[in-house]
Amino acid sequence: MLARLKQAAAAHFLGIFGICETVPGDGLKGARSLVLLGPSEPGFWQHVTAEPEFLDGAPDPLDRWSARVIGALATEVGGQAIMPFGGPPWHPFIQWARRSGRAWQSPVTLLVHDRAGLMVSYRGAVALPQAIPDAPSVDPPCATCASQPCRSTCPVNALSAEGYDVATCHAYLDTEAGQDCMMRGCAARRGCPVSQGYGRNETQSAWHMRIFHP
Repeated sequence: MLARLKQAAAAHFLGIFGICETVPGDGLKGARSLVLLGPSEPGFWQHVTAEPEFLDGAPDPLDRWSARVIGALATEVGGQAIMPFGGPPWHPFIQWARRSGRAWQSPVTLLVHDRAGLMVSYRGAVALPQAIPDAPSVDPPCATCASQPCRSTCPVNALSAEGYDVATCHAYLDTEAGQDCMMRGCAARRGCPVSQGYGRNETQSAWHMRIFHP
């Protein structure tokens, strides 16, 4: 089942970003496991922006693409598609990510993933009625990251161990200097060594930044 889902997801440039067992508090009746899906890089952005949702001029193309594609994947394997948007209620994707053993709180509090680093995002999940054996454990990348550049690469120190100063971040993005983050993505996220090896297209980061800071 998992191999089938992995192969089908790969055709859409989606990868398995983690697996976890469900618990009663998840509110997923009949599901015993969750498979979290995220962009498989490099190549995701080139693929998805050529899809119908990005060509029809309607709002929310990435969310609509995710709902269509992950919905079809879930049907193919006899599961249920779960989306991180469309609430309330909102599904606890951050909790699921941390329970999967492949994502952790970074030194600047943002979620960091073993494959995507601080560029991690989840396009959705497939809830399955059967349990899936635990995957081999993965060590948190921050534990062996001596320099931890995420702590020092934000030009205005909006990200720190104390949390995320959203107001300071938005104010900086309104400045000329802030256009580097607007066009290439958050400097702190880019500074993460794991992020640098992920291969995310800067055009994708710019698209998300324009949504975050219109």
